[in-house]
Amino acid sequence: MTDLAAAVPLQEPNRRLDAIDRKILTVLQEDASLSVAEIGDRVGLSSTPCWKRIQRLEADGVILRRVALVDQNKIGLGISVFVSVESSDHSEAWLRKFADAVSAMPEVMEFYRMAGDVDYMLRVVVADMPSYDVFYKKLISAVPLKNVTSRFAMEKIKSVTALPVPAA
Repeated sequence: MTDLAAAVPLQEPNRRLDAIDRKILTVLQEDASLSVAEIGDRVGLSSTPCWKRIQRLEADGVILRRVALVDQNKIGLGISVFVSVESSDHSEAWLRKFADAVSAMPEVMEFYRMAGDVDYMLRVVVADMPSYDVFYKKLISAVPLKNVTSRFAMEKIKSVTALPVPAA
């Protein structure tokens, strides 16, 4: 099964993020390519203590990974689709099969189990309508589904990756 349980990482109950940790997270979310010395300068630490904090934040699962963000349009993935899925089957076996199938589809950027009238929500990126049709057929053949609704984004108005790090 996919890492559904790891979606909410557990943090050591005694280990709290202090103001410096929060500053480090804010700086790294803005530009993870900065050197440890540059990060340290921005948060008021020398390199070694800054590096140790970053390593601890990674070990604790606060920092999941550092990546490059790519413009989907510039690599030919011009269509974003929000796909809501309803299921008649809510068994663990069905969910495992569905989660494994959807998680293996590279077009799916985000995948959520929802509360309310929709069971699952996917954010999908594809090159064009024929590509979406291929994806759609793959999705509906993976497991029995009650309803699939696709909503096509016409314009991206806001998209951020940096979480608003709350104050301590």
